[in-house]
Amino acid sequence: MENIPKLQLERTLSIPTCFPQRNSVPSTTATSDGISLRNSSNNTRSSSPQHAVTIQFNHGIGQAEATVLPSPIQNESVSRPTAPAPQTLPTSFLRPRTKPINLTMYAPLCQAALGGNWEKARKIFSLHPDATSARITKGWETALHIAAGANKVQFVEELVKLMSPLELALQNKYENTALCFAAASGLTRIAKVMVMKNRFLPMVRGSKGVTPLHMAALLGHREMVWYLYSVTDHQYLSKEDYISLLTATINSNLFDVALHILQQMPELGIERDQNEDTILHVLARKPLAFSDKIGFGIWQRLVYAYVSVHLQNRSSNISSGSTEKHNTKAYLIITRVIQHLLKTIGMERVRKVLETKLMHLQALELVKCSWKEVLLLNDSQIGNLLRSPSRPLFVAAELGNFEFIVELIQSYPDLIWKVDEESRSIFHIAVIHRQEKIYKLIYNIGSHKDIITSYKSTNNENILHLAAKLAPTNRLGIVSGAALQMQRELLWFKEVETIVQASYKEMRDSRGRTPGMLFTEEHKELVKEGEKWMKETASSCMLVAALITTVMFAAIFTVPGGNNNDTGTAIFLKEKAFIIFSMMDALALFSSVISILMFLSILTSRYAEEDFLCTLPKRLIIGFITLFVAIAAMLVAFCSSFFIVLGHQMAWIIIPVAALASIPITLFAFLQFPLLADMITSSYGSGIFTFTSKDTIY
Repeated sequence: MENIPKLQLERTLSIPTCFPQRNSVPSTTATSDGISLRNSSNNTRSSSPQHAVTIQFNHGIGQAEATVLPSPIQNESVSRPTAPAPQTLPTSFLRPRTKPINLTMYAPLCQAALGGNWEKARKIFSLHPDATSARITKGWETALHIAAGANKVQFVEELVKLMSPLELALQNKYENTALCFAAASGLTRIAKVMVMKNRFLPMVRGSKGVTPLHMAALLGHREMVWYLYSVTDHQYLSKEDYISLLTATINSNLFDVALHILQQMPELGIERDQNEDTILHVLARKPLAFSDKIGFGIWQRLVYAYVSVHLQNRSSNISSGSTEKHNTKAYLIITRVIQHLLKTIGMERVRKVLETKLMHLQALELVKCSWKEVLLLNDSQIGNLLRSPSRPLFVAAELGNFEFIVELIQSYPDLIWKVDEESRSIFHIAVIHRQEKIYKLIYNIGSHKDIITSYKSTNNENILHLAAKLAPTNRLGIVSGAALQMQRELLWFKEVETIVQASYKEMRDSRGRTPGMLFTEEHKELVKEGEKWMKETASSCMLVAALITTVMFAAIFTVPGGNNNDTGTAIFLKEKAFIIFSMMDALALFSSVISILMFLSILTSRYAEEDFLCTLPKRLIIGFITLFVAIAAMLVAFCSSFFIVLGHQMAWIIIPVAALASIPITLFAFLQFPLLADMITSSYGSGIFTFTSKDTIY
């Protein structure tokens, strides 16, 4: 194998270290690591405890120089961060001035690192010791970079033993260290191996000046974030770093980490990140962080409602060293035992529900802590914060972030009077985006709602005009079928119509349109789609009902077992199974006929706008229910007939036949029940606008 090319390295670094005070530090050469130290100060007696020391790093692949400054930190414990002026720590360390010349020789080592084949790599290192820190890819990654990114724990553990602390900090072409790769992969064990050998690695920044801690936060690796937060020297983090970290953790739903940071540095609650966003701006865009119903079934909602969880400060005493390691191990052991028990007793889903509830509580606590800092500002500053760069209150109203809005209004009631650039309140925005929970808050403000509903936009549109407009696509899609979407639109229009003044119902906008005219114009296409959907559904269901009617009508005249030739009566007339057959046959026949009539009335309807509110949904509900009854009765009649003919000779066959007969009934129920439930709820239920105790502000 060719000789590994020598790389000329030279980089200046201010890195924390502690050297004893001396009148002078003579040039010193280290033994095995090839490190020499020399004092760059010419003073015989320095008045400062810090000495600039140059490290010469010599080994087979080249040389490097680094200027070292002692750190003001005298112990490893991490004190409460207060976002001070950060210590200097450049973003690049030991980067080569030239690219690797020949990468072919490193291909076996690269493959070994990717696959975690330590035996193969060990043989290469025994022949070429300098290969431990060689650049083996076009991106200038070392074997440690590759193994860390591939989550090869054993490989990393063995390789780190062969590398010096300085070699662990080698950066690739994009200035990322191996710890940056480990932070991105999310495997905490790999990061611990590196940091134990070089405790300054967490402070070496990667691409674009981002710390490994920030990288882990951006990718949502909770355990990695907690670990790196505990071993990062906070003296080297600026206020901007904390703000970016806070935003990253919130965007990644790491609310426990974000809450810990905010509780230690409450002043960050009103600071802006590089996008000029505050915490409130970010949280306003995350309605799922507060919602308790997204993706939950009935039993999950019961668990969420009746099983309590409590906020705990997980890292109230974050520190590095043996105590942290012991606590981490204990935490992992306890967590694994609990997880095993939950899986054993079938409560894994319960745990997920409780974790979701805890996340919601943490998000709400973040809003409270941040808003508490905002309220310390004067009205002018609060107004500026809520206007630029976006309006979090109106963003939350648009997205249906109910808990967020309630929390803000409870402590600052004047927010209900705020309007956007088009003179629209949060209730106007809620109507536009069909956010019923936000809209129902209008019933909390008493007679003030008459004033707010009188607001008109720049186009002279009142709140009823806004209700007349077609809902956004994402809000239309919450119910299935164009007909039910049209029904929901009518429900919204009728609801808003009840809270506006009588004169507003005929008020014209800047284009001369009344709310009624605007509704017709905006929903013209939806009416056509609803008509098409109704007719297609009715036609398909009517075909099935007609087939059932035909079969059941014929079955009554060709009874199982035949008729008595003398009397013409059924031979098994007195059998219980025959009585069941007769009853189910009649029930299936009459139910299918009713279903046909309902679907036929749908096909011949006039399809006016008002018909989609009650008339058409009612007919569809009756048609679906009677069709389901007809199918169920037909299958019961079939099983009864089967028992009459074969039950006496083959009684065992009844059970599998009945089981097979239940499959079509179950399929029909599961496939059509969601649609039927939506129709019944919207037509006969309490409705989406029913006011409950949960919809209160005060």
